[in-house]
Amino acid sequence: MALPIINSIASWFLKQRIHQIELFLKYPNEVQEELLMNLIRSSENTIIGKQYGFDSMKSYNAFQDRIPISTYEDLEPLIEKTRKGEQQVFWHEPIKWFAKSSGTTNAKSKFIPVSNSALEDCHYKGSKDLLCLYLNNNENSQLFTGKSLRLGGSKQLYEDNNTFFGDLSAILIDNMPFWAEFSSTPCNKTSLMSEWETKLLAIVNETKIENVTSFAGVPSWMMVLLNKVLEETGKNNLFEIWPNLEVYFHGGVSFDPYREQYKKILPKQDFKYYEIYNASEGFFAIQDLNNSNDLLLMLDYGIFYEFIPMDVFGTPNEKIIRLAEVEINKNYAIVITTNSGLWRYLIGDTVRFTSLNPYRIRITGRTKHHINVFGEELMVENTDMAIAKTCKITNTEVKDYTVAPIFMEGKEKGSHEWIIEFRKQPDNIAFFTKTLDENIQALNSDYEAKRYNNMTLNQLTINVARENLFYDWLKNQDKLGGQHKIPRLSNKRDYLEELLSL
Repeated sequence: MALPIINSIASWFLKQRIHQIELFLKYPNEVQEELLMNLIRSSENTIIGKQYGFDSMKSYNAFQDRIPISTYEDLEPLIEKTRKGEQQVFWHEPIKWFAKSSGTTNAKSKFIPVSNSALEDCHYKGSKDLLCLYLNNNENSQLFTGKSLRLGGSKQLYEDNNTFFGDLSAILIDNMPFWAEFSSTPCNKTSLMSEWETKLLAIVNETKIENVTSFAGVPSWMMVLLNKVLEETGKNNLFEIWPNLEVYFHGGVSFDPYREQYKKILPKQDFKYYEIYNASEGFFAIQDLNNSNDLLLMLDYGIFYEFIPMDVFGTPNEKIIRLAEVEINKNYAIVITTNSGLWRYLIGDTVRFTSLNPYRIRITGRTKHHINVFGEELMVENTDMAIAKTCKITNTEVKDYTVAPIFMEGKEKGSHEWIIEFRKQPDNIAFFTKTLDENIQALNSDYEAKRYNNMTLNQLTINVARENLFYDWLKNQDKLGGQHKIPRLSNKRDYLEELLSL
């Protein structure tokens, strides 16, 4: 069958989903309430269901009153029961897949349950919806005349007690329908290679001869791969290798610090960037418009959402609200109840709503990844945007960074200490430092107030990292490639001190 015909059929098939998306856009809160009741009804006979009386739970208020907010540590004993083969613990379906994740802040492995429902109705549905929304916005797309270059995790699946664990991407690839592999590159065997540096070369050699029309992966690691492709081929930009490239689907870390770097190796005005928000726990949101920074919250993936306002998070006044109660431009911690049996689970991410009709969000950081030592309430969204603006002003490029507080000592005021690894260094580091500090003040009024006349905070300081410092730090922790991320902000100095010692 000719490629244009395949492209037309695939596009038509994927766009049929638009009508269902329009339903939750029109009735968002009703869809969420019905979804919650379905999750409760389906799990009445599980250990969790009997513990909290799911059989008599008829409303959101009862759900909120009876079930406490949980973290991974709270759920770990029940997850371990399931990993050892016991079923009907927290979800009515057999759970045999576990997405192994260390997170960004915790060296201890987490094993996030992944049910068949979550695979089909959340993760794969999200991937198809991403294509659906993109194709709906770009009628002339030729996406399926070529292949998608995907960059996932670097771990094979492992078996234990008839259950399987590995990176989420390994689980998804292992269960992937045949048509998805047909339209992807590299092959599954290469995608799942465990040694990052060997895998990198294998991907370059396999993909440089393909007709690649799209990319999918985390911006930081994808940039490493694409620069390697250019180095190995001797080309100046990626269109010289893949002339039919049209879109990059990205997620995992903020794109802001990398945007200008991508524009240099993808020098076409009409090249598209589409962001997604997914994790081991679920697929949550998708950019639904061209040239947008906002993500549409997907409300029919078997995930019920609640939110904790960050201004009361972790305080005696902490409160949990449902979707219908959120406000624009407030930071919230996300709480999810899922079709893998995570009940009122604090995922650790923070978002703010940019629209309530429909519900659109931007990811602002992590509950553990912000700095509020001096009342500055600094979020990753602030520092990522400030870095992007500063790089543009100073004609520099940043590969990675992390920030920690310098605590007050005696009469000495506090400040923020940065380590930045540059791809292209500033001509004047003092000007870069001053500009970055001013850009953060412009983006964050709390930080600005603390910096006013050096009242509480002195100007930030920057350590210029040696080449590959962050890469070596990740390598020492066996965290190269895939979904692993540099912790951007911390209220403690642990990460910064480790990096300074390398």
